[in-house]
Amino acid sequence: MNVSQIVNLVGTASLQTLQMVFLSTIFSLVLGFPLGILLCITDPLTGITPKPVLNQVLSRIVNVLRSFPFIILMILLFPLSRILVGTSIGTTATIVPLSIAAAPFVARIIETALKEVDQGLIQAARAMGSTNWQIIVKVLIPESLPSLVSGITLTIINLIGYSAMAGAIGGGGLGDLAIRYGYQRFRSDIMFWAVIVILVLVEIIQLIGTKIANKLMSKR
Repeated sequence: MNVSQIVNLVGTASLQTLQMVFLSTIFSLVLGFPLGILLCITDPLTGITPKPVLNQVLSRIVNVLRSFPFIILMILLFPLSRILVGTSIGTTATIVPLSIAAAPFVARIIETALKEVDQGLIQAARAMGSTNWQIIVKVLIPESLPSLVSGITLTIINLIGYSAMAGAIGGGGLGDLAIRYGYQRFRSDIMFWAVIVILVLVEIIQLIGTKIANKLMSKR
C-alpha cells in the first residue's frame, strides 16, 4: 500500500468521523438541552418551578442511560438504527446510538451550568415580573453561556472517543480504520495516523471551545 492509498484511507475515515460527531452533537443537543433545562427548573431545592416527582423521574432516566457502556448501548440500539436509517452498521447508523448516548450527558452538563447562575439574578428577574420562560431565556441561558460552551466542547470530545469505539462493531470512521487495518492486518503505520488525526481533532476542538468560552466570560 503506497502513501497516496494511506492518505485516501485516513482522509475518508476522518470525514466519516467528522460526519458522525457533527450530526450526533446536533441531535444530542436537541434531545439533551430541553431535558437539562427541565432538570434545572424542576429541582425541588433551587428550581424556579419545583416539581420533585417529575425531577426524580427525569433524573432516574438520565442516570440509567448514562450507566450503559457505549458498546452495549450501541448493540441494544441496532433495531432502532435499522428502523430509522435502514441499517445497523456504518457511519449513518452509528449517529443514532451516538446521539442517544450523549443526550443524558448533555442534559447533566446543561443542568449543572444553569444551576451555577446566581440566585440573586433570578430573584431580581422575578421581582420585575418576569415569567419562568423569560427567566430561562433572558437570565439562565445568557448567564451560563461560558459554562455551556465548555460543556458542549467536552461533549464533542467524548463523541470523538465514542465514534472511535463504534469502529469495533462496524461503525466506520477512524476507529474502524484503526481496527480493520492497524489491528487485524497489523498495519501499525495506519494505526499511527488514525490515532494522530484523532488527537489533532480533540486538540483543535478543545482550543476553539476554550477560546469561545473565555471570550464569553470576558464580556460578562
